[in-house]
Amino acid sequence: MTTSTTTAMIIDFPTREPALAPTKLHLQLFELNHVRLAPTEPSDDWQAELEHTHALALLEGHFLEAERRAVAERAAEAPQDPQAFAAWFDALCEDGPGQHDELFDYLAEHATLDEVRWFITQEIATEAGFEDLVALTQLRMPARAKLELASNYWDEMGRGKARGMHGPMLEALAVAIDVGHVSPHEVVWESLALGNLLVGLAYNRRYAFHSLGALGVIELTAPSRAVKLVRAFERLGVDDVAARYFRLHAVVDVRHARTWRDEVLVPLLEARPELARSLAEGALMRLAAGARTFARYRQCLGLDAPLRCAR
Repeated sequence: MTTSTTTAMIIDFPTREPALAPTKLHLQLFELNHVRLAPTEPSDDWQAELEHTHALALLEGHFLEAERRAVAERAAEAPQDPQAFAAWFDALCEDGPGQHDELFDYLAEHATLDEVRWFITQEIATEAGFEDLVALTQLRMPARAKLELASNYWDEMGRGKARGMHGPMLEALAVAIDVGHVSPHEVVWESLALGNLLVGLAYNRRYAFHSLGALGVIELTAPSRAVKLVRAFERLGVDDVAARYFRLHAVVDVRHARTWRDEVLVPLLEARPELARSLAEGALMRLAAGARTFARYRQCLGLDAPLRCAR
């Protein structure tokens, strides 16, 4: 499948520059994240490179603020009391944007191997690397939160064993179902936007607490979707070892969500109740971006809308 070019969806940011079509915007932000995160060496053109990344960072800032404004009203309802916030946060697993999306029931029960392969292609192409996002987010955090983030990072890294690292597990699944390298130009913009959102929150320290909310809600909501994908792989006869990535996340993220809530979110709010707004905004921004992506996936699979990506 390839993305449709028939839609004329425009994101109108309040800048002096002309509004960019979302595909162009998020391809540029994808480039920004690659440039500023990939290890490299000094260049004689470093000043020009900084000027270029600065221009892209301004676009990123307008994107992140637009996403934040979109959830601000609901985020303002989040309580500042730590235990009340914990209950509000847990409830997002049921009533948060994008939860129980029919896309995952379809993948579990009806999707063909080609359709599952397309879905995994979209997901892998924009994978931000949870361990890297955690590493960026933990900078200068309070000790208790920092220790929990370190534990989470260590789990992502296979607790020091290469065969247990989560990233290579996902790569093994891609190989098993014949998903090769995909250009970002072949990915729907909603998926690009989701990855750009997570990197933007983690990389920019003004959104550090938003990133904590966003990463925590991933741990909270991922298990229910992982279970559906494991069912799809079983139905389609995908090698059990290859499907280990989603089988693992169906279980381990339940514990991660609980400890993230109790060791990161609650202690932060006990010390600084005013952080409830930022934590809630981050969680809702991630869920809203996910819901938007799921809706586009449904369209591409022809499940509920006239838009249909070329097969």
